[in-house]
Amino acid sequence: MDFDFTALETATYVFIGTLAFAAILVAFIAVAAIATIVLIGAMGMAWYTVKAVLGGLVHGINFAWDSLVHHAGQVEIPAEFQPQVSPSTGSYSRVALRDS
Repeated sequence: MDFDFTALETATYVFIGTLAFAAILVAFIAVAAIATIVLIGAMGMAWYTVKAVLGGLVHGINFAWDSLVHHAGQVEIPAEFQPQVSPSTGSYSRVALRDS
């Protein structure tokens, strides 16, 4: 038994075309959703990596600075530093006063 497409009404063609168009839209949205999920996952991994590297770098700098300050506090200075007299302009030291 052969199916005769010429026997179909216009409304049937419109209905089949609408279903085909809807299937194409659903496929496009599904592919876009999956791509979005993959990109969000990849960016999340990248953000976690950058955060870990920068956090480690900051922690290392803080540790090095703390060690340096601790070491500097332990150093004995062999001589006393003599206070230096600085030129002063009244009660505010090292300020050049101008005519207002």
